[in-house]
Amino acid sequence: MRPVTLTFAACALFVSACSPEAENSSSTNKALDTNQTAPDHNPVSLQAKMDCVRENGALPAAHRGGPRRGYPENALETLQLSYENGTRIFEIDVAESKDGVLFLMHDTSLDRTTEREGVGREIDWATLKNVRLKANGEITNFTIPSLADTLKWAKETGAIIELDKKRSSKFETIISEVRKANAQNNVILITYTYDQAAEVARLAPDMMMTASVSDPSDIETLEARGVRRENLIAWTGTNTLNPGLWSDIKAMGVEVAFGTLGRRGDRFDDTFWADRDGSEYDELVVNGVTMIATDYSDRVSKHLTVDDIAIEKCEF
Repeated sequence: MRPVTLTFAACALFVSACSPEAENSSSTNKALDTNQTAPDHNPVSLQAKMDCVRENGALPAAHRGGPRRGYPENALETLQLSYENGTRIFEIDVAESKDGVLFLMHDTSLDRTTEREGVGREIDWATLKNVRLKANGEITNFTIPSLADTLKWAKETGAIIELDKKRSSKFETIISEVRKANAQNNVILITYTYDQAAEVARLAPDMMMTASVSDPSDIETLEARGVRRENLIAWTGTNTLNPGLWSDIKAMGVEVAFGTLGRRGDRFDDTFWADRDGSEYDELVVNGVTMIATDYSDRVSKHLTVDDIAIEKCEF
C-alpha cells in the first residue's frame, strides 16, 4: 500500500509524528484537547466494515502500534506514524493506574518501556502521564498516553484499535471508556478464553471481539456462550499455517485473524521476509486471512495491494 497524505489536522495535533526530528520534539499527548468531542469518521458499523474487508481484501494490524527506531510501543506518536504509512488497525495494551485511569502499557512494570521503575498499577495518573517512554532502550520525549486520548485519535482518523486488556484493567471499565468516547465503531476487544468472550458479549453485545478459534466448532461453542457471529473475529494464533481452517471459518461468514508476529528469529514475519519477497503474506490472504497481526506493519502494508482495495471499498 502507498503511504497516505493526511487531509485532516493530524499534523497540528501530532507535531512530533510529522517531524523528521520526532524523537526530540515534545509529546503530542499534551496537544490533545480531551474536552472536545472528536468527530466520528466511522459512521458505518465496524461489523459492516470488517465484512467488507473479508469480502474484498485484508488489512495488516500493527502489533503494539508498530514501534520502530525512535518510536516506542503503545505511543500515540507511533500509531500516528504507522497510520501515515498505511496501517489502519492497531493492537495496543490497556492497563489501569492507581486512581483508575486507563492508559497504554504492555508490561506490569514500567522498567522496560519507560524512564521510570515501578508497577503502573501502584502509581497515580498525574505521575504516569509525565513519564517518558523508551524506544529500543533509548528515552524519547513521548509520554504515556491515556486510553481516552487514544480513542479520541482513533475517532479523528477512523483507525481501528484492538484493545488487549492487561491484568490491572477490567473489561467493564474499558468498555465504559469506549462508550464514553462513542468509539464502539473504532474498537475490537481482545479475548483469550471462552469465559472472557462470554463476559465481553454480556457487557458489550454491540461490539466486536477477537476470540481464539482452533476448529470451526469453536465458533458454535462461542455462540452458545452468547457471542454473536457478526461480532466475532477468529484469532487463529501465531504458530501454525492452517489454510483449511481459515477457509472453513471464512465460509462461515467470520473474519480470520492470524499473527506473523512473535519472538525475533522465530516469527513468520522473519521467515516470510527472508527472501525479501513477502509473497507469503499474499498467500495468507488467498487462503482466507482477513487481518494479519504483524511486527512489520509498514512493510506489509507497502507490499500488499489488497489493503488498498479494502480501504477504498470499505470506507476506512
